[in-house]
Amino acid sequence: MPSPSTSAPLRCISSMATRLLLEELLAAYAQHSGVVVALTSVGGVDAAKRVQAAEPFDLVVLADDALAKLAAAGHVRPGSVRALVHSPVAVAVPAGRPTPDISTEAALRRAVAQAARIGYSTGPSGTALLKLLEGWGLLALLKDHLIQAPPGVPVGQMLATGQVDLGFQQLSELLPVQGITRLGTMPEGAQIISTFSGAVASTSAQPEQAQALLSFLASDAAAQATARQGMTPA
Repeated sequence: MPSPSTSAPLRCISSMATRLLLEELLAAYAQHSGVVVALTSVGGVDAAKRVQAAEPFDLVVLADDALAKLAAAGHVRPGSVRALVHSPVAVAVPAGRPTPDISTEAALRRAVAQAARIGYSTGPSGTALLKLLEGWGLLALLKDHLIQAPPGVPVGQMLATGQVDLGFQQLSELLPVQGITRLGTMPEGAQIISTFSGAVASTSAQPEQAQALLSFLASDAAAQATARQGMTPA
């Protein structure tokens, strides 16, 4: 393995859901190993497109379904995919607004049915939410009330600026947002939990170092940071 002093920084790309967690863990890894990692965090759709376009990255961290598609197309090294964290979806409203009850599935269904504008993401949580609404028989009824955040735009930002009245996004993305009130994660029976995984990119010029970094991200040493970001180890 090349020594950190002579190696170029590793390049990691991720979706926004794991940005804060990775920033903390990559800083700890650099301090521990001397290996510097440059992180690029963008919307998950854009991240996948950049990997598909063979942009040079060493490590890719995305929702497991997106990463599975990249693996099937040969954009990550065979056998390198590793589940890292489970991330629950939470519900929020703009700060100062009434806070609806979401403590049960029935209560959340009522809150959704009564919301004028509902924000959801382009990521796996958004897809799962639409499936949930369809199962509740509300999807057709709410089609004019649903507002999908543009790629790279957090639902929390739409809440904070009053563009939507009720929003659904990974808890990890809502935690740092000012100007919103988090109601909590979704109740039993309606929970949406996304798994985010990592893999060594096929374009990596330093696959051994990238694999070592991936092992660190999945280690017990990462567990406390994972919990602080509202996630659990996979």
